[in-house]
Amino acid sequence: MKYPKLRELKEAIISLVTPAYTSGFPKEPHVPFEKFRGKPVVDNDNCVGCETCANVCPPYAITFTDDREKGIRTIKRDYGKCIFCGLCEEHCITQKGVKLSDKLYDIAAFDRQNNVEYQYKELLICKNCGAIITTKEHLFYMHRKLGPRAFSSILNLNMLNQKLKLAEGQDVDVEIRDKLKRKDMFNILCPNCLRQVLVKYL
Repeated sequence: MKYPKLRELKEAIISLVTPAYTSGFPKEPHVPFEKFRGKPVVDNDNCVGCETCANVCPPYAITFTDDREKGIRTIKRDYGKCIFCGLCEEHCITQKGVKLSDKLYDIAAFDRQNNVEYQYKELLICKNCGAIITTKEHLFYMHRKLGPRAFSSILNLNMLNQKLKLAEGQDVDVEIRDKLKRKDMFNILCPNCLRQVLVKYL
């Protein structure tokens, strides 16, 4: 039998007299280090459902599913796949839609579905071709961001009229029949359909 080396004996003695480096979690609360990146927390009031976070998420922990018939965008966030890189917070267009928490870090669960969260946003859909434009909250955010310059867009004007009901009582939401006509520019159209009207009649 070989005798232990002096270096190993020294390390063993030091380990006996020094406190444990690891914490007693989960029995004892864990205190994260400064600037610790924890679970992303979504603020639904400031999230506009623009898909930016999903486009920059490396592990594809954020996915978007659009239902044209119901006019709903479903945002799925799987925190079991999240690597806490912080790109969703960094690229959020509102800078308030998602923030990395410095307190929420314990996301271990026996059922993976417990780490999945869903969010729902109302969609804007072109009334001519059925293409998805964006979410209503996204467009309203653009109104606030652009200020008076937002009125240069006919689509923005139409949405603002629906929100503020400036033309209430007037038939501004007309049905599109056959081909696009000049009056249809005041309907909810995607950029491609709106361009067809403007090029043809203006």
